Amino acid sequence: MIVAGLGFRRGVSTESLKAALRLVGPAQALATAQGKENEPGLRRLAAELGLPIHAVPRDRLAAQGIEGSSKSMALYGTGSVAEASALAVAGPGAKLKVARRAGPDGMAVAALAEGQT
Repeated sequence: MIVAGLGFRRGVSTESLKAALRLVGPAQALATAQGKENEPGLRRLAAELGLPIHAVPRDRLAAQGIEGSSKSMALYGTGSVAEASALAVAGPGAKLKVARRAGPDGMAVAALAEGQT
């Protein structure tokens, strides 16, 4: 399965998420940190693309061992919500196909992982 992980700021628009997603490519599912899955912009994106949203708990994000933002580490237990959530949902042995890329307005970050799940 190819999973797009998304990290974003509260109030993110569907357009900001789409712009970040375009930088990494198409996916079969979307993933983000638990607690962010009901953000309206993300819900609209998932509906438009016909993709499921997977909410990843903090412990599964942390288990991915991703370095990066100290703010993200403090809030979510990972340096990159985008990379860690994509890897966690793609399953054991998953690999990043595209490392995190920030969208042009800085509101959203996307990464792409591929795994056996």
